[in-house]
Amino acid sequence: MADSDSTSPAGPRLALLGIPWDESSSFLRGAAGAPPLIRAALACDSSNSWGEKGLEITPQTLFDAGDLSLRSGADMRTHIEAAVADLLTRGFSPISLGGDHAVTYPILRAFARRYPRLSILHFDAHPDLYDVFQGDRFSHACPFARIMEEELAQRLVQLGIRTVNQSQREQAARFGVEMIEMRHWPAELRLDLEGPVYLTFDMDALDPAHAPGVSHREPGGLSTRQAIDAIHGLRAPIVGADIVEFNPVQDVSGMTAMVCGRLVKEIAAQMLETAASASSGEPGRRKNPGS
Repeated sequence: MADSDSTSPAGPRLALLGIPWDESSSFLRGAAGAPPLIRAALACDSSNSWGEKGLEITPQTLFDAGDLSLRSGADMRTHIEAAVADLLTRGFSPISLGGDHAVTYPILRAFARRYPRLSILHFDAHPDLYDVFQGDRFSHACPFARIMEEELAQRLVQLGIRTVNQSQREQAARFGVEMIEMRHWPAELRLDLEGPVYLTFDMDALDPAHAPGVSHREPGGLSTRQAIDAIHGLRAPIVGADIVEFNPVQDVSGMTAMVCGRLVKEIAAQMLETAASASSGEPGRRKNPGS
């Protein structure tokens, strides 16, 4: 991993970290190929470097820490955890580019050591709460069971869910998960979370019309506009994020890659904005996940 730029500005420093790993995918492989395409979309001349709310995302505000080398199984999970912990120790707030959703578990192991009262905001079509899936406790269908049983977060709020079965409802009740299913999506979403917040965005949270390049297409999902509005609605400081489950093999005309690039900009800008608000003493909103 490259060293940080000594000219980085004071205050929050964001870092992109590519995690090209999809060994724990249960259906289609391909998400390992996502990080370079997300970077290309982020830099594409068809758009610009500005978030919608007026913050520019430049190499000075978003340092590229490169991609992790590939390993297998538990070795890769240890590698991910160590790399994220290193970035946190060096004062960076990582935005990780997966890869499948299994990468979030080792990422959160690193975050929990630094942020013991972490809340997670999770965008997804699926709860990813299985105790075991297809014989694998570390499947991309299981990361939040591992995260919650190890108490790596005090709170888990899930948005966009539309495939929950009885087993996962029981798991959600067991861990006290706050789930806003698409069938109950409110006319006006209010996300009243206390910081610090970790944001994890599975691209299949979006309806396939907006993001066809995923392994598990689930109709009836969020629009890109709804997702960005939810991100903009956060007031608590966002200390890290990941974007996972973009599968370039399934993409159409690079559409999903461009959506990923937009999400990186909006998440990065919101991280900078909420960090600035926290440092100025502006109060965050109180606890109440939705309305």
